[in-house]
Amino acid sequence: MVGSVNFHIRSISLPSRFQSNCIEAELKKLQTFDSSSASDTIQTGFTRLAELYNSVEELIRSPLTQQALHRQRHAELVEVALDGPVGMLDACTAARDIILTMKEKVEDLQSALRRRGGDSSIENNIEAYISFRKRMKKEISKNLGTLKRLESNITVSLPIVDADYHLLMVVKALRESSAITISSFRSLLLFFSMPVMKTKPGGFFFKLIPAAAEKGQKFLSEVGMTDIAVCNLRGKIRRGDSKIDVQMELSRLETIYDKMKGFESGLDCLFRSLIRHRVSLLNILTP
Repeated sequence: MVGSVNFHIRSISLPSRFQSNCIEAELKKLQTFDSSSASDTIQTGFTRLAELYNSVEELIRSPLTQQALHRQRHAELVEVALDGPVGMLDACTAARDIILTMKEKVEDLQSALRRRGGDSSIENNIEAYISFRKRMKKEISKNLGTLKRLESNITVSLPIVDADYHLLMVVKALRESSAITISSFRSLLLFFSMPVMKTKPGGFFFKLIPAAAEKGQKFLSEVGMTDIAVCNLRGKIRRGDSKIDVQMELSRLETIYDKMKGFESGLDCLFRSLIRHRVSLLNILTP
């Protein structure tokens, strides 16, 4: 997370002080979720982010903020601030696309296992899943680069306004909200970034664990465990192993599917809040 900027706020109205306190409280809650790889924690973090942006929206729509930002010398601040929600919306859309495709591949594999129409059908769906996971890794790498650029732009793009202490508070809220949102998206992408098993037996764990360690992950995510289970299932089918516990495999897939639904719900909630946030800024430019 980008380091926060400490401002000394003076002479602000009581409603504005209350809104500022609400934002600070939400930020503190989110800091406990920041950079976590646990799925439930990431999901809860997105819900918290939506609540944070609701508080930021109230601050932006407050009469004191409206009066300050309508001055000609602060029009540029609003225009620059609009870039933040656009970047966050793009990141949110990219994450939602990954989750929707992941759900689709898991559903296909579940259907093949339930039908049990033939091992070749199951293996085809396994290959489709593994192929998708490999493509996902490339997409995640690209999205992580985009987040890094967004992060570097936070402190550069939003100017420090002079003399107006209320606007200093608004700028601080915008910066820290953007920073924690970027960090949350990064945690989600890292959750999905575990490499799938290689075809060479025994080589997977030696390559997987260092890769996870480099990304700061201390354990395998549910996605990583699903990769292992799917690749093990493929191995059993290729060996003609008849001891395939279909119910156990379906249970594992159901678990990861439920995680995807939880992420999707959290991101949808955040997406709506980001839209309202952007509209609030646009309304300042077009009264």
